[in-house]
Amino acid sequence: MSNTQNQSSSGFTHEKVETNNFLMIVLILVVIAMGGLVEIVPLFFQKSTTEPVPGLKPYTALQLAGRDIYQREGCYNCHSQMIRPFRAETLRYGHYSVAGEFVYDYPFQWGSKRTGPDLHRVGGKYSDEWHRIHLNNPRDVVPESNMPAYPWLEKTQVDADSMAPHMRALRRVGVPYSDEEIAGSAEAVKGKTEMEAVIAYLQVLGTALK
Repeated sequence: MSNTQNQSSSGFTHEKVETNNFLMIVLILVVIAMGGLVEIVPLFFQKSTTEPVPGLKPYTALQLAGRDIYQREGCYNCHSQMIRPFRAETLRYGHYSVAGEFVYDYPFQWGSKRTGPDLHRVGGKYSDEWHRIHLNNPRDVVPESNMPAYPWLEKTQVDADSMAPHMRALRRVGVPYSDEEIAGSAEAVKGKTEMEAVIAYLQVLGTALK
């Protein structure tokens, strides 16, 4: 009887895995790694996730500056830029987001927290003046809003000298900026406020795909 029990407990058994924390951790990591390889790696080679949708263009210098300010101010902490393919989402925001719209975005803005509304299709829905008022004091246009105000954006000018190096860095990772666009980037944002830059960025969000 004892020999039978010893034989059944020898080898690689559930009991050994469940009673050995280190072994269980290693096996969990192996399973996660294999699942990641199977699910994620193919995405790097699919046209639908690596090629831009028709009509997609890189951000202009002013729009790119606005995106940098958007990230600096932490807007992504409350606003996602990913419309999920559910009826309630598409009825409220528009066409669901596709990866081809974001191939020039570094860093990627999918999966952000949604305390406030999704902003992916906000481009062209409101006037520049509406956005200016809203950013200065959100409660002037949405009384129940708990979004903070950003009045300093209207008083601060865009850092023109940082645009060319930034665009050159993006070109190295695949964003098709031309030499002319990079050379003219400082002049394109010269004298522009951070408020104008953020509005320019918001007005282009989601306009490549209707």
